[in-house]
Amino acid sequence: MPKASVKRSIECSKNQLIDLVLDIEKYPIFVPFCLDAKIHEKKEQGDLLLIVADLTIGKGPFKDTYKSDVKFNKKQDSIYVTNLDGPLKYLENKWQFKENNKITEVSFEVDFELKNRFLNIVMTKSFQFGLDKIADAFQKRAEELFRKT
Repeated sequence: MPKASVKRSIECSKNQLIDLVLDIEKYPIFVPFCLDAKIHEKKEQGDLLLIVADLTIGKGPFKDTYKSDVKFNKKQDSIYVTNLDGPLKYLENKWQFKENNKITEVSFEVDFELKNRFLNIVMTKSFQFGLDKIADAFQKRAEELFRKT
């Protein structure tokens, strides 16, 4: 059951970073291993923004699509993601954003289990490395988009 977390301080506003994370359809442009992204549903419900989206993740001969439920809580500045369908037995993904002096600290935690036991073992060994690469990609993208000129 791969589980990992990462924390970064990024020079941009909290809202800019939240918008970047919620712009799911742009993930294939900059997120490693993300081959495709599609939003099926997006609606507001009180303080929540609810999104149902597909991500196609792959590397080499391995490629799979999973459907996820994304909940952005505007009051708590948090995003919570769970799986709805696909190769995952379960997925919990939490983003937390805190801004201080125009620098946003983002915490990202992922806990998941694949239905395929063999791939689970493989993923466990390299998951923190992969998560660090994904965090690097979000940080680089934020710096490119929001760098002060």
